[in-house]
Amino acid sequence: MRIVSLLMLALLAGSLQGCFPVVAAGVGAGMLMAGDRRTSGAYVEDEAIETKAFDRIGKQYKSNVHVNVTSFNRNVLISGEVPSEAVKSEIGKLVRGIENVRNVNNELVAAGVSSLTARSSDSLVTSDVKLRFMQDKRFEANHVKVVTENGTVFLMGIVYRAEANIATEIASTTGGVRRVVRLFEYLD
Repeated sequence: MRIVSLLMLALLAGSLQGCFPVVAAGVGAGMLMAGDRRTSGAYVEDEAIETKAFDRIGKQYKSNVHVNVTSFNRNVLISGEVPSEAVKSEIGKLVRGIENVRNVNNELVAAGVSSLTARSSDSLVTSDVKLRFMQDKRFEANHVKVVTENGTVFLMGIVYRAEANIATEIASTTGGVRRVVRLFEYLD
C-alpha cells in the first residue's frame, strides 16, 4: 500500500511544475524509509542529529579533527581522530547534548588525522561489506548500517540476533576488516 502511495505521489509530480526535484527527493527518501525498521520520525530525527552534530563540531574544532557522526534510531556513533582524550570527551558531551539523542558510542581515537588513502580504504571496506550483505540474502541488507573507521567496522541497526550474527560473520571475513563492533538494537 505504501509503495502505491509513493507511486501516486511520483505521478502527481508532473503537475507540480518546478517542484519535481523536491518531490523526487521526497519520494526517494520515502522509498528508503519504507524498507527501514525505524519509524519515519526516528529516521528524520537521525538526519537532524547528524546535521546538528557536524555543525557544532565544525564550528568548535574546524579542520583540527576528523570526526564522523552516524545516528541510527537516535543511537549515535562518533568515530574518527582527534588531537587528545580531552577533545574526545568534549565532543562526546557536545553530541550528548543534542535533542533526541538516546545514547552515544564515542569511538574517537586520540591520533593524527587519517590520510585520504586510509579513508578511501575504509570506504572500500564499507562498500565490500554492504555488497556481501546483499549477495548473502539471509537478511535484508538495509537493516544494517555499516561504518568503517581505520579498519574497524561498526554495525548498527534494529535486528534479530540471528541477523546480527550473520552480519558480524560476513563483516569479519571481509578483506581489510581488522575488527567488528556491534552496536545493534535487538528485536528478540
